[in-house]
Amino acid sequence: MAEASGSLTWANIYLTHAKECRILLLMEPKLKAPKTLQEAIVYFSDLDRAHDYAAKLRWPNGKVTCPRCGSDKNYAIRAKTKKGEPRRLWLCRGCDRQFTIKVGTIFEDSALGIDKWMTAFWMLVNCKNGISSMEIHRALGITQKSAWFMLQRLRLALQDDFFGGKMGGPGREIEVDESFIGGKARNMHLSERKRRITGTGGTDKTAVMGILERGGKIRTSVVPTRRKKVLQDEVRKHVTGGTALYSDALLSYEGLATDYAHKVVDHAVQYVDGRVHTNGLENFWSLLKRGISGTYVSVEPFHLFRYLDEQTFRYNNRRDINDGQRFALAMTQVSGKRLTYSELTGKNESPRHEATGTREAAIPF
Repeated sequence: MAEASGSLTWANIYLTHAKECRILLLMEPKLKAPKTLQEAIVYFSDLDRAHDYAAKLRWPNGKVTCPRCGSDKNYAIRAKTKKGEPRRLWLCRGCDRQFTIKVGTIFEDSALGIDKWMTAFWMLVNCKNGISSMEIHRALGITQKSAWFMLQRLRLALQDDFFGGKMGGPGREIEVDESFIGGKARNMHLSERKRRITGTGGTDKTAVMGILERGGKIRTSVVPTRRKKVLQDEVRKHVTGGTALYSDALLSYEGLATDYAHKVVDHAVQYVDGRVHTNGLENFWSLLKRGISGTYVSVEPFHLFRYLDEQTFRYNNRRDINDGQRFALAMTQVSGKRLTYSELTGKNESPRHEATGTREAAIPF
């Protein structure tokens, strides 16, 4: 315990015996927010600190508001579980109902501790090629099914609602491109190939589209086809008129020159013609496919948009930001989003299954 009187370092905390580690943490209540995974695990292992961290991001002005009625008239309840752990509850004076920091967020109705949630979230937003449910299952000691459900809920938090309006404008350059996501026939077993491959080219694959502003952000979406109306509607929905627009020679982009400064590069001839190229989007597609093929192995088409949201978030926040800041940004997006297991698996639309209701975990955090 000689280090207790000196400067507190993460190495000292991590390498010290668990009991002594707890003493050190209590002696330094103003421990700085983590910047690495090792620091994050130590930091969020204290449930009080994890709770306070999440509360500050959810209510930055310091006023706790009820997620049901919006009232800021509430008070904390001093209660404990059967194990003697504090229950982090508030009672709203407006609707006279209890709530926790999980209510109204992607964490709602989860029996998993906030320390596990935050560790998984940290890994998801900072691992360049993603993190599989099997890896989360082994790292956190939870079932693979729970890990998969957890990751899908976290991907919902990473979803970008494009509140910034349209992209582009005077002096801006936009790249637009599309790609196909799907398994390679040569890597499939013969029986699986017969079941899934019914045509050539992209017949049995899912089309995705990306719009990238150079020096800015990317927007992606799953599209039903690569037909002219579908692709051009997406461009006009997201790109300001008059912007310099670059694409490949796909015929579906013909006609955009009436609204944009549209230039084309024919990939059968060359990939770069001065400023005209789509290499930025080609880079993004390579990152996406590397994650899907190497980490997730197989992704169902009806869940593909979630993996697009995940990769888009990491790509848009890759520069001038460290891991801790990227995680904090993701944590600010957890409110107002809810995904139940019935909705995720489609059981809420099945006449044989009733949709599960929203409940609160018996032991918040």
